[in-house]
Amino acid sequence: MDGGLLNSKNMYKSWTDCLGAAHFALVFALWSALAYAGVVSNTFLPTPDQVLQTAYRMVVDPAGDNLLHHALISTLRVTVGFFISAVLAVPLGIFMGTLPKVRAFFEPMMGFIRYMPASAFIPLFILWIGLGEPEKVMVIFWGTFFQQALMVMDVTKNVAGELVEVSYTLGAKKLAVFSKIILPASLPGIIDTLRITFGWAWTYLIVAELVGASSGLGYVIIQAGRFLKTDVIFVGILVIGLLGMLTDLIFKLLYRVMFPWLTREGA
Repeated sequence: MDGGLLNSKNMYKSWTDCLGAAHFALVFALWSALAYAGVVSNTFLPTPDQVLQTAYRMVVDPAGDNLLHHALISTLRVTVGFFISAVLAVPLGIFMGTLPKVRAFFEPMMGFIRYMPASAFIPLFILWIGLGEPEKVMVIFWGTFFQQALMVMDVTKNVAGELVEVSYTLGAKKLAVFSKIILPASLPGIIDTLRITFGWAWTYLIVAELVGASSGLGYVIIQAGRFLKTDVIFVGILVIGLLGMLTDLIFKLLYRVMFPWLTREGA
C-alpha cells in the first residue's frame, strides 16, 4: 500500500513537472513564432538566437558591459538588502506574532508604510544617504522589510492555539513555550516567507539601480532602453529571472533539508 502511494505521488510530481516545462515551451514557441515570422519587428522583439548571441558577447566582453560583472554587482546589492531586512524583520515579526502589545504598537504603522511604493522614497534616500551603494541597498531593504515583518507575524500568530494552551496547562513557562512550541512550529512558514520575499527583493532591483548607477543588471537594462537595444534588455530581464529562480531553488532545498518530514507529507 505504501509502495502504491509512493508511486502515485511520484507520478503526480512527474505530471506537475511536465506541465511546468510545457508552459515554458509554450511561451518560447510563441516568442519564436512572432519574432521569426516577422509579425513583430526585431527592433521591438528580438529572436531567441539574437538574444543568445548578445548574451554570449556580453559574457566574453572584458569591457564594462561584461554580463557576469553586472550580474555579480546586482546579486550583491539584492543579497545585502535582503539580509539586512531579514535580520531585522524576522525577530520583529516573531515578537509581533507572539506578544499582542508589541503587535498593537508596530502593526498599524507598518501596515500603513507597506502600501507606499519604495520608488517614491528614492529622492529622500538620495538626500539622506547620497547616490552610493547604501542608497541602492536601502531601496531593496525598504521594499521588503515591512511585508516581511508582517508575513512573519502572521505565521507566528497562527501557530495552533491548542498547542500553546496545552503547554501552559502542563505548567510550561512562557520562555519554554516560545522556544519549544511557537518557534519550531513557525520556522517552516518563516523559511517560506524568506523565499517569497527574496523574490520581491529581485523585483526592486531595477528601481534601486534607476538613479546614479553605473553597473548592475538594472543599469544595463535602462541604458539599453535608451538606445532601443531590445536584445540587451531581454538578456538583462532573463538573467534576473534565472537568478531569482536560482535563489528560489536554494530556499526550497534548505526547506527540504531542515524539514524533511514536511517535504515527505507534501510530496
